[in-house]
Amino acid sequence: MTASKATTAQAGTPAASGYRSLSMPMRYLINAILVVVFLVVGELMIDGGVVSRYQTGVIEQIGIYIILAVSLNIATGYLGQLPLGHAGFMSVGGYSCAIFIMRMMDVVGVTTRDFATGSPAAVGLFIIGIIFGGVCAAICGLIIGVPALRLKGDYLAIITLGFAEIIRVVMQNIDGVLGFTLTGGAKGLTGIPSYTNFLNTFIVVAISLFLIHTMMKSRHGRAILSIRDNEIAAESCGVNTTYYKTLAFVASAFFAGVAGGLYAGCIGVMAPAKFGFMKSIEILVMVVLGGMGSMLGSVISATVLTILPEALRTVSDYRMVVYAVVLILVMIFRPEGLLGDYDFSMSRVIERIMNHGKRPEDFAPATTPAVEAAVPASASAEAPVAPAATTKKDTGKEANTHE
Repeated sequence: MTASKATTAQAGTPAASGYRSLSMPMRYLINAILVVVFLVVGELMIDGGVVSRYQTGVIEQIGIYIILAVSLNIATGYLGQLPLGHAGFMSVGGYSCAIFIMRMMDVVGVTTRDFATGSPAAVGLFIIGIIFGGVCAAICGLIIGVPALRLKGDYLAIITLGFAEIIRVVMQNIDGVLGFTLTGGAKGLTGIPSYTNFLNTFIVVAISLFLIHTMMKSRHGRAILSIRDNEIAAESCGVNTTYYKTLAFVASAFFAGVAGGLYAGCIGVMAPAKFGFMKSIEILVMVVLGGMGSMLGSVISATVLTILPEALRTVSDYRMVVYAVVLILVMIFRPEGLLGDYDFSMSRVIERIMNHGKRPEDFAPATTPAVEAAVPASASAEAPVAPAATTKKDTGKEANTHE
């Protein structure tokens, strides 16, 4: 085997077969460049006055609902379960983050203006508060998930819905039990500083999507997907189904808590009435509409369903009717969701361009190094090489003649 052949074989099947692919560091670099470009363009539009303050608030809510939809997709689309308590985890994260930041502002000497100017102390407090809210929601997800995930289907939906209502009632009445003001009771928690802005929302969304995507591409994600496809077969193959179902549920609750922390800083008021049954249904609709198991589908549906009610405010008397009609039409003509289980990849698009629109399966399979090593050098040099068309595409009669 010549040196050029050895190099080609070591490079892997795509390179050996003529298919040009991007390395993993190059793929991460391309995605990082795209994130930076979107961030810079967004900041320039906001600073230049192209985007108003109201529109900036809508964009921030889009980012929040993207995290909520993608996080629920972990339990619904990837794990294959049907929890209806996502709003409860969102409220736990929102209350925890807001209370933590409000109580720690005097301790570290941070004012509301510091959040606007982005001082180091304010940024550090924001990061710790967001993580604290996510951890509190994850703990609640663990407490709820261990007993709840023993059930399936409608029973799981009912029990998670019940737990979400318990969380809402606790947030509403805990002040009377403690004897001091913590959550604000039924009137809600007010005076929350505006620590959420376009910059930190965009960064948190990008980090959340990256972490979820990385988790689902790892062996842990493959184990979660195997449970969705066939739980009995996955367990028979050695997959710890209880562990991975709990892991997916806790991860989903963590990111819901992170989104809740951003929501508290965006809205400025946390009221228990905002996190009822309909909030969980609203998030679930985003996941189903985008496509179960499609991250890009959740992103698109969260964006559309957040903008649509705001865009229809001019016809306020009919906007909810139009909103419902759009959902019905989509589910009639696309019952699997907008994208099904498809996920977009910029690296894949660039590879298609590099290979002039051809896919990897369009190229001939490469010979592996083990096969080449098994053939003696003298035999490979002396024996005539049969044409590929003769060995693979001949009819049965012709094949017998060659033998």
